[in-house]
Order: sequence, then C-alpha cells, then structure tokens
Amino acid sequence: MNKARKIKAISHTILAFSMLIGANAMAQLPDPGMDIDPARTALVITDPQNDFLSPEGATWGLVGASVEANGTVANIESLIKSAKEAGIHVFISPHYYYPTDHDWAFGGAVETMMHAINMFDREGALTDEGLHGSGADWLERYKPLIEDGKTIVTSPHKVYGPESNDLALQLRKRGIDKVILGGMSANLCVEAHMRELLEQGFEVAVVKDATAAAQTPELDGYAAAVTNFRFIANTVWTTEEATAAMASSN
Repeated sequence: MNKARKIKAISHTILAFSMLIGANAMAQLPDPGMDIDPARTALVITDPQNDFLSPEGATWGLVGASVEANGTVANIESLIKSAKEAGIHVFISPHYYYPTDHDWAFGGAVETMMHAINMFDREGALTDEGLHGSGADWLERYKPLIEDGKTIVTSPHKVYGPESNDLALQLRKRGIDKVILGGMSANLCVEAHMRELLEQGFEVAVVKDATAAAQTPELDGYAAAVTNFRFIANTVWTTEEATAAMASSN
C-alpha cells in the first residue's frame, strides 16, 4: 500500500471511530431533570385555542392527526387540573391577531399562512366581540379551568415566542424560575417558548404528549420538535410523568 492510500485508510478509520464515539455520546445524552417546588414552578400552556385543537379549527387538517395520536387535548386538561391541585400557578400564553396586524409587510412561511387563513383573528385588542366560539377562543372544555379567576393569561405572543408578550415578567414577579411547558404547536410556539425561557434563565420541562404539530408527507413538525426538546430542555416528560411529579411535590 502506497503512502497516499495509507493516509486515506487512516483518515477513514479516524472518521469511523469519531462517528462511533459521537453516536455513543448521543446515546448517553444526560437528562438533568427538574425538581418541582410549587412556590417556584409554573405550568405554561401555549395556544390552547380552537384553531389548533378543535376539529373545526383552521389548522385541523395539518395538526389533527398529531393531536389525536398524542391525546393532546385530554393531556393539556390533565396538566392544568394537576397543577391547580398541587398549588402550582397556571399561565396561558395565547396567540391573537388584530386587524392592524394584517398590515405587516412581511412574514415567514407559517406566519404568512396564519394571516391568510385568518387564524387567531380577533376584532381588536379592546373588545371581545366575536371572540366566543371563534378560532381564537379557548377550547370549550378548558374554559372552566382557564376562566376561574386564578389562571394568569398573558398578553398575546405575535409570532412564536414570548419575546413579544409579558410571560417572563409575569413569571419573575411571582418568583418563579421553573416551567412545565405544553400546548400548541410543538415545533413552533412550544419550541420557541422553550428556547426563550431557557435563554432567560428558567428551568424548563417540556411535556411531549401535551403538544402536537403539523405533519405532511414531506415534513414532520412533531418529530423535529421532540428531537430538539431532548437536546435543549432540562427534561422531557410525558403527561403521566408530569402529573405524578406535580402530585408528589407537596
């Protein structure tokens, strides 16, 4: 074997060895976990609204199969009930568009689609005219839980993340630095909230079956999100694991 071939063979061996080490490291990706202290922990639910979670909603054709496969609607309800029973604050970060928001000059792919299909539209920031039963309204089964006078409903986020609303302020004003996160949709608003909250210094546990995402023959938003949850969040729970953790926190 000449020198060039030897160098090439050694390079291939090193590359194969590096890939093996990388695969083993990924298989052993740590799970830091998150301890729940009810005084310092909040449940945050993004977009528990008809346009995502109702079969009559604007995006059901894209997200419905994922919502049903995960049992998302029931799981979100279980999380809210468990949090309230454990004395854990519940926060809702909603998505609303007002008529003036349709004057925006540009937007990304899904953002443009949402405007085109009038998703989350409301008549205005200072009126709830036409809100009841609309795509922007809460799913009906959640209303007794959200409208109990104790749930904190933040100002709306406008694209995906909480950078444009008061979620972080509302959390910090209550001394909260740990977040259990669920809602819609997995690879958009949930992932964006996870990333921003982590950057803001919060611990975040994402509940992977209390969310869902658009799935098409070409794209799987849910699989992409769950992969990123595992890479980025402090921990990833099922609803069963999250409710058990909340129940045992007192």
